Amino acid sequence: MKVISYNLRKHQAAGELPRLVEQHEADVLCLQEADTTDIPDTINGLKLADSTQRNRLGLAVYYRESTFRAVDVRALALKKSLHDRVLKPAEERLLGVRLYDIDHGHEVIVASFHAAPLTALNSLRRHQIRTALTELQHLGEGLPALMVGDYNYPVFKENLGQKIRDHGYELNLSDSRTYTRYKFFRGHYDFATSIGFEIDRVRTLPQGLSDHLPILVTARVHDTTGAAQSPARPVVTAASA
Repeated sequence: MKVISYNLRKHQAAGELPRLVEQHEADVLCLQEADTTDIPDTINGLKLADSTQRNRLGLAVYYRESTFRAVDVRALALKKSLHDRVLKPAEERLLGVRLYDIDHGHEVIVASFHAAPLTALNSLRRHQIRTALTELQHLGEGLPALMVGDYNYPVFKENLGQKIRDHGYELNLSDSRTYTRYKFFRGHYDFATSIGFEIDRVRTLPQGLSDHLPILVTARVHDTTGAAQSPARPVVTAASA
């Protein structure tokens, strides 16, 4: 399974999505900072599972209809930063989708996540991440889960990785930086967090109109014997700051 995560930067990069889906044969597309009033129901064979409704700029998840069937969807508001309380850019910062893999006969969870901006403390973002991972298990307890998106966590990632491992998940960064807008804040912002998956690779894709670069996650679901199953297709997600 392949996953692309892309922060559209206030919807500016939305026009790039059909090309990304086609070029990387995505099975799932996760978006952040999307204008959810201006997104299509389908993108090159991917169907819109759902999008957030209470955000000025929101989240969306698409899946390949020939490979998956959507079973359940959950959007969640997380603990707010001062930025959120004053400017109200994002009420819901997690959108999780429970999918049934038609070819392999099992279910997985894929989620699009957008943490609080850099004006908030890392401790708040860690709280949001922990809460999001816990809520994903409520969407399907014991199921493999993959959460991609804009974590807004450019420094002290080793500490974040340990906190996530303590929660039973693994944190994976891409092979090169994913954010370029400000000189002193350039770095890895867009991550993949997973449980029950073997992450083969997380690759940063070429930059488009967004200040974030899309990431492409290649992952395999572990079977009950502990071996990893070959993916039916890729999964794409988009993340934003």
